[in-house]
Amino acid sequence: MADNGIGSSKQDSTLITQTNLECKNLYDYLKTRPQSVLEKLYNHPAICLAVYRELPELARQYVIRILFVEQPVPQAVVASWGSQAYNKEHNFVTKVLTELNVWTEGSLPGGLIGWILSHTFKRNLKIALLGGGKPWSMSSALEPDKNSRDTTFLDTYSSERWECVLHYMVGSQQQEGISADAVRILLHAKLMKRDEDDGSPVITRQGFQFLLLDRHAQVWHFLLQYLDTVQQRGLDLVDCLTFLFQLSFSTLGKDYSTEGMSPGLLIFLQHLREFGLVYQRKRKAGRFYPTRLALNITNSMNKNAPILEEDSPKGYIIVETNYRVYAYTDSNLQVALIALFTELIYRFPNLVVGVITRDSIRQALRGGITADQIIGYLRQHQHPQMLTGDVKQTLPPTIVDQIKLWELERNRLTYHEGVLYSQFLSQADFNVLKEYAQSNGVLIWCNKEKRTLVINKHAHDDVKKFWKKYSKGS
Repeated sequence: MADNGIGSSKQDSTLITQTNLECKNLYDYLKTRPQSVLEKLYNHPAICLAVYRELPELARQYVIRILFVEQPVPQAVVASWGSQAYNKEHNFVTKVLTELNVWTEGSLPGGLIGWILSHTFKRNLKIALLGGGKPWSMSSALEPDKNSRDTTFLDTYSSERWECVLHYMVGSQQQEGISADAVRILLHAKLMKRDEDDGSPVITRQGFQFLLLDRHAQVWHFLLQYLDTVQQRGLDLVDCLTFLFQLSFSTLGKDYSTEGMSPGLLIFLQHLREFGLVYQRKRKAGRFYPTRLALNITNSMNKNAPILEEDSPKGYIIVETNYRVYAYTDSNLQVALIALFTELIYRFPNLVVGVITRDSIRQALRGGITADQIIGYLRQHQHPQMLTGDVKQTLPPTIVDQIKLWELERNRLTYHEGVLYSQFLSQADFNVLKEYAQSNGVLIWCNKEKRTLVINKHAHDDVKKFWKKYSKGS
């Protein structure tokens, strides 16, 4: 038997990767951190509470049931807490809790293996749920602020600051520019890249997808990219994450003290100020106000989270069954977003008219935007006039179906990297390897007559080990 690497070429594989914007949630981010970093993070009750809140429901049940148990609980006992029908969910949450270092394996008398919560996580989660512990660094008492700001001002401020970043991405000159730090983050996140001709930053495919995300998802993704660069800036990742989690539990409209904050955290605070997560009248004011963008930032991916006023964009788009799109806006940013997937026909002071065409949708798809993102954006920003009446389908079904059909035109072929297995000496050998690959879900394609298999590239090492073991045995 011989095997040869085949599948998608390197060029095709790169193209597919480029069209996808990877948006991590809190679990996806923390599981990539070293265990030493997680241990330091779990020394802070705010982080333990945020992690617990973002766990799957079944995982939260497991944690709360063994929170006050001081010895390992047998794994079989934990598994018996749920129905056998949900064994798949049990295995998943077991993996989640292990990867996040929330619990670890522990030995029991008689050789049994059990689960026990990490000591640091357990201690600080108790503090978060029951009270106690040290006060937060930003909770120092303050004199009444003679320049206090209300929630309306903070909402306006945060929206303006964040839109500066979005305006910069689409090349709009409507608002002031952003700092070199923010530009470096956009380049690091591959939301923008240097133009080959003049070296100026231009938007990428991932950047187009980023623009169509909801506000909270945008901020969370941007902050994760920022956190990837904190050590290069000489800042402490654990301190920055801790402060970010504390902000997520803060109160909108309340001012907090900067007293006791390290120089690194003060630098971090200024960066958050630029992005619109906090408001500070001046650098040496000694106080700051968290904005709505910072609240509940860690559960931005939670679709069941209540929608805040800031996250509820004002509807301005009307879509008709003749594929016409009317956008009642004078914002250059919103016009630029509409132009990503429509052909603009007219522009008036407060109205833009465009039409959805096959070419405009295909152009958007080539830019990495998906049909679901386009439809989701139209629904998210639909004009209140489209929400009147008892019509459950607010967007015309013909428009929704046609956009999806245009996307399917481009998805007739799917690419899989694989390894070719051929030249089997007997049909029995071929059948054995085929059944093994099929049972493990790594078989991409096979031809029984020519005794040829294509196995998933990532499973090549496991299949090769199985084949060597089988060959020695026979």
